[in-house]
Amino acid sequence: MEVAIFVIFALLALASAVVVVAHRNPVYSTISLVVTLVSLAVFFILLGAPFIAALQILIYTGAILVLFLFVIMLLNVSEEATHPESGRRIQRWLAILGAVTFALLLGLGVWNGYRGTDFAPMSEELVSLKSLASALFSEYLLPFEIVGLLLLVAIIAATVLARKPPREEGSTP
Repeated sequence: MEVAIFVIFALLALASAVVVVAHRNPVYSTISLVVTLVSLAVFFILLGAPFIAALQILIYTGAILVLFLFVIMLLNVSEEATHPESGRRIQRWLAILGAVTFALLLGLGVWNGYRGTDFAPMSEELVSLKSLASALFSEYLLPFEIVGLLLLVAIIAATVLARKPPREEGSTP
């Protein structure tokens, strides 16, 4: 049963991740990102870490993606305009090169996994809230605060960029 749930949500995560990258409308891409992140939360539940799954849904899906949608709506971003094929040829070859590199690295990882590498089994202490909180607020406190600061700067920058310039007194609308 767990394997069937994993396969269903893995296919759903892959399909929605492709839609995130391929769709021209940023609102649809963001909604597809919500589906991808919820699928990843199901993986955390299957791994026996329900708290991290709840954080995944509450923080990433609930807060950050709502922020993305707010910024997209604030900036009034429309569909991507199509351009002539002049610069697309280089992008296409770079995308193919990146895909081949990714496939080779993924194959290398799978090959090393099948060669008999033993991983430590998941324990209750490894996924408990106490160990997560102590790691987050001790050795990962600075990166955690930097991410919060970067999100704040992104919100301020989007608001400043979306603001209309003030009208001069003598100009007509």
